[in-house]
Amino acid sequence: AAMVQKYQSPVRVYKHPFELIMAAYERRFPTCPLIPMFVASDTVNEYKSEDEAIHVIERRCKLDIDAPRLLKKIAGVDYVYFVQKNSLNRRERTLHIEAYNETFSNRVIINEHCSYTVHPDNEDWTCFEQSASLDIKSFFGFESTVEKIAMKQYTSNIKKGKEIIEYYLKQLEEEGITFVPRWTPPVACKSESSSSHPRRPVSPAINIPESATKEGLSNKEILNTSSSPSEPTAGTPDDKLDADYIKRYLGDLTPMQESCLIRLRQWLQETHKGKIPKDEHILRFLRARDFNIDKAREILCQSLTWRKQHQVDYILDTWNPPQVLQDYYAGGWHHHDKDGRPLYVLRLGQMDTKGLVRALGEEALLRYVLSINEEGLRRCEENTKVFGRPISSWTCLVDLEGLNMRHLWRPGVKALLRIIEVVEANYPETLGRLLILRAPRVFPVLWTLVSPFIDDNTRKKFLIYAGNDYQGPGGLLDYIDKEIIPDFLGGECMCEVPEGGLVPKSLYRTAEELENEDIKLWTETIYQSASVFKGAPHEVLIQIVDASSVITWDFDVCKGDIVFNIFHSKRAPQPPKKDSLGAHSITSPGGNNVQLIDKVWQLGRDYSMVESPLICKEGESVQGSHVTRWPGFYILQWKFHSMPACATTNLPRVDDVLASLQVSSHKCKVMYYTEVIGSEDFRGSMTSLESSHSGFSQLSAATTSSSQSHSSSMISR
Repeated sequence: AAMVQKYQSPVRVYKHPFELIMAAYERRFPTCPLIPMFVASDTVNEYKSEDEAIHVIERRCKLDIDAPRLLKKIAGVDYVYFVQKNSLNRRERTLHIEAYNETFSNRVIINEHCSYTVHPDNEDWTCFEQSASLDIKSFFGFESTVEKIAMKQYTSNIKKGKEIIEYYLKQLEEEGITFVPRWTPPVACKSESSSSHPRRPVSPAINIPESATKEGLSNKEILNTSSSPSEPTAGTPDDKLDADYIKRYLGDLTPMQESCLIRLRQWLQETHKGKIPKDEHILRFLRARDFNIDKAREILCQSLTWRKQHQVDYILDTWNPPQVLQDYYAGGWHHHDKDGRPLYVLRLGQMDTKGLVRALGEEALLRYVLSINEEGLRRCEENTKVFGRPISSWTCLVDLEGLNMRHLWRPGVKALLRIIEVVEANYPETLGRLLILRAPRVFPVLWTLVSPFIDDNTRKKFLIYAGNDYQGPGGLLDYIDKEIIPDFLGGECMCEVPEGGLVPKSLYRTAEELENEDIKLWTETIYQSASVFKGAPHEVLIQIVDASSVITWDFDVCKGDIVFNIFHSKRAPQPPKKDSLGAHSITSPGGNNVQLIDKVWQLGRDYSMVESPLICKEGESVQGSHVTRWPGFYILQWKFHSMPACATTNLPRVDDVLASLQVSSHKCKVMYYTEVIGSEDFRGSMTSLESSHSGFSQLSAATTSSSQSHSSSMISR
């Protein structure tokens, strides 16, 4: 298989006139102390036009390639010969250099093209560009070794090119040569030419604006004709990248990285119909794929299609987030970190993700996150200008104070995962650092659910602090200036980020509304519904093999009031009889209703209560978790909550009677979802969290007494 490597340089600008650069360039021959591998060069062919405007010289250059001794032995050569043909046009002020290899030309094909031309906007400056291709057809089975050697040699030479010119410019200056006159057509009378000759090139072109613009144009035309036909836009500096611009706005790139950026950008200009992304954004996709140009092109094209479909380019100008988001989404931009990166603060622990998904649906939430990312890109550009150095990513500070089981609401987590996926695909390499503060004990569970979706590169940027660790050494002050640490983290800076809070149920959209929008929440598939009757609770069996597992639950009380219990038993309950005698036949049409606890079982002997009972009113949502202490059988139970009689008399109160009548035939309805998170699921993620002291060992220790454990069940009214 042939390997073809291509290279395209940015434009390098020398702030010196063409003639002076040529004088410096000529000094490279026949040998140059700065290029030790360039052993010798002989002139093979030479042509000069009569007026000396055209000078073509062909040289055979002898190179001592830095390659392993063994390889030279196998190849049977000590030196590699290249042919270099330089065509200088003094009238047009251009030098074109073509080079190719003579040695092994049937096995390896190397072509290089360089040009020195006048800067289109300033005729006293000179532009340099180079492109090359390397095609290795065969090399005694050492193709990949040869490719590596060639690329290494080539990139080191690219870097040297500028040094060499600057070295000889300095040498010229030391010899007192700082000006070389331009070429002028020979004049018939000798005496006249000698007097007028030095004066002409000195006269500044600014005095004669017409000719200056004409000259500028002709330069561009020359550039156009001289460059390969596949680059119709050559010569206009607007659409070519120059080396100084790359350094200032995009950062220190290796020559091959620059080349990938220039080639991918050029490909987009030639083939992409829509709006072409900014250079720094193209670069992000290259970085995300380690500068593999084909892979980067693929993800970039997918992203451009996605942007077009969802009109993401217009999101900041045209989309107004709904009021619910503005009020309850606890995130916002807040100054910048110590590296000048924009800082985004998210008070996730204060945010009612479940409420937001229920009130908005997932789509609006996603759109909002996209608008935050678009704003992030804009701020990076802004900060690059302000700080005078490239800034291409932002820092995110996530405060988990207040995080609880509610945040593990499955549809909420699924929405979060889909949002993470969309962001990872379309905003690669934008997260510079993620600071996770005040991680509570349920965090590892959430982390387990989320981390598989996060790219490895991104995951390396996470720093996690439990409790108040962020205030200690290695904490927040290492990354953020003291003056801008937000007030809610004990700093002095007023932070405008909304405080979040529970989204009122009145803002929730009904299932019908959500269905009309073609966005189904996952509630249908993930939740089961159950009926609870007076005297017939609904029970769910969970068998635990590994002692330290976590049972999580999440239910909505749709109708009636219930009592929720969790029990443990060492022995398995009998499989439920479908239709037990008498009373229960009435309940069979009532849907899912199962009893597991045998009537003869006694509490305290056959089974025990591991959490204190929780009374849940109609319309409440409950999430909770229980860290199991023992293996065996756990039973979750939803039981009809009967009204207590009035304290003073034994007669039922009117309210109670009315209430019990309203609950039609003493039937309650629950939508529930349970999941067991095995200890092995969070062991893996524990290693990354060791610093945050929230290991489940402490976790289970903290949860054994039911009163403490109780706090992990949370009700939202």
